[in-house]
This record gives sequence, C-alpha cells and structure tokens, in this order.
Amino acid sequence: MSNLDDHAGATPAFPGSQAGSGQSSTMSFTGDFSAQLAALIAGGVSKEEMDSIGALPSGSALLIVRRGNNVGARFLLDTDLQIAGRHPNAEIFLDDVTVSRRHAEFTRNGRTFYVRDLGSLNGTYYNGESINQVELANGGEVQIGKYRLTFYASPLDVAPTASANIL
Repeated sequence: MSNLDDHAGATPAFPGSQAGSGQSSTMSFTGDFSAQLAALIAGGVSKEEMDSIGALPSGSALLIVRRGNNVGARFLLDTDLQIAGRHPNAEIFLDDVTVSRRHAEFTRNGRTFYVRDLGSLNGTYYNGESINQVELANGGEVQIGKYRLTFYASPLDVAPTASANIL
C-alpha cells in the first residue's frame, strides 16, 4: 500500500499506452470519459491506481481509502454483496472504533452499485450527506466512521461507448 504523496507529479499511463517505449500512441475517448479521466488525474490518482481502475472488468468497481488507517488500500467490489465494518470477517475490514462491526453494505445490481447503512452508530455518508441507501457514481466518496473511500466503476461501465485508438 502506498501513500498518495509518493506519487505526486507522476504522469499517469493509461491501459494500452506505450509510455516510455519510444512508440507513438494515441488514445481517444468520448467527451464524458475524457472529462472523468481528467478529474481522476486532478484528484491525485496515482499511476498504479489508474492502472488498477483501467483494468477493472465490466460489472466490478474499486474502493480506494483516501482517509483513515491504510490510506491507499483498495477494495475490489466484484460480488453482489459485501459488508464493510469492524468485524474481522467483514469483506471490507475497517479497523477503527468509529466503525460499527457491520456498518454498511455494498450491493451490485447488474453494473450498478449501491451503499446502504446497516443501522450503524455513526452513520454512513455519501459525498458529505447522511444516507440510508444511495446509488454510487464514479468518483463519489463514501464515509464510514473516520474512513473516506472513493468509488471507481469499471471504465467499461462508465463509458460503454468510449473507444481507444492506438496508432
């Protein structure tokens, strides 16, 4: 696990690029996807994180810890139900007293992901708002206790019409 500060100033390479190989490559995406990539870069996403996000298969997503213990930790969402909490058997183990043992659940319906609070003591927040359940959007922030996790959907699901042309 790495600290995001370790990657300050790093130039992200995108899947399919030939960075450093001496070969010329061009990638083009639809406007929506290009804007989302620019937002990721501006938001401090490291090259390794960009590579992980870019490699996500359709129907999966990634949560990256931005605040709390284990900054930079990644949790793959690739099943229909995953529990986040302080219980050692939680699929998304968040070890802090501000997190309930069974704090929240992440569910998948097709290619859409949701987070639902499970009656936790401190609540679950999405983009700063207290929630019971909400659909997750790419780049959205989920707060569970003192942890802040950013949600990244598979690029195949975010922009299914995106095309990459490598010349």
